[in-house]
Order: sequence, then C-alpha cells, then structure tokens
Amino acid sequence: MLTKATARYIRLSPRKARLIADLVRGKTVAEALAILQYSPQVAARHIEKVLRSAVANAEHNHQVRNLDDLRVNPVIDGGPSLKRIQARAMGRAFWIRHRLAHITVSLAEVGAGSGAARRPPAAAPRARAGGGRRPAKTTRSA
Repeated sequence: MLTKATARYIRLSPRKARLIADLVRGKTVAEALAILQYSPQVAARHIEKVLRSAVANAEHNHQVRNLDDLRVNPVIDGGPSLKRIQARAMGRAFWIRHRLAHITVSLAEVGAGSGAARRPPAAAPRARAGGGRRPAKTTRSA
C-alpha cells in the first residue's frame, strides 16, 4: 500500500456502496475515475471524492507523478447505525436503522500486489469418511 484516504460516518448504506466499490477495485486511477464519474449512484460521488483525496496524498506525501501504475483498492466498512422508531398499527413500534459507512481507498503500485493476490487458491473441501453419509441409527430390541 502506497497511500490511503478515509472518509468516516458517511450517511450511506455500506451494502449499496460496496456495489460501486467492486466496479473500480483493481483498476488504474484513470479508469476508476472515469467509471465513478459516469455512475449515477450517490455512492460513486463519495468514493470518487475519497479517491481524489488518496491521489492528492500520493502526490504530496510520496511525490508520485505517474498515476498510471497505481491500482485502486476501495474498502467499505459499516459504521454505527442511527436508530429511530416509527409507530405502527395496534401500538407496535417499528425500528428504522439509518446505516452509516466508512470508506477507505488505498493506492498501491502495480508490482506490489496485495496479500490476497499472492495467496494460493483454496483447496476443495474434503469428503467425510464413510462416503459423506451418516451411519444409520440402530434400534435396540428387548
């Protein structure tokens, strides 16, 4: 990881933001900005803003001038929820959760892959002894 930028407590559902983050993960900075600029979702505006901040951090703190060899890795974490109550029929109460998100965008050089890229593929699950079936129940006879 070369540099990162974070925006916390964004009033946005993390589930919806992850859909947009998956579109730009692993892309170069120019490709990611082009995708985010033309995405109609609100989450794209927030991720684009954090990405531009990460680029500015790389230029200022690490004197990076060539952005073509940087890859984008956005991470969307869930934040605390604002809890509200809405009255329903017959005296019941219905919880409304306004979800918040933490957006972190890190930039890494192309040669420096993440740990997930270097990890070998997971092995297939092994079959249980006995053909994967449970033994039949035995009953006692008196």
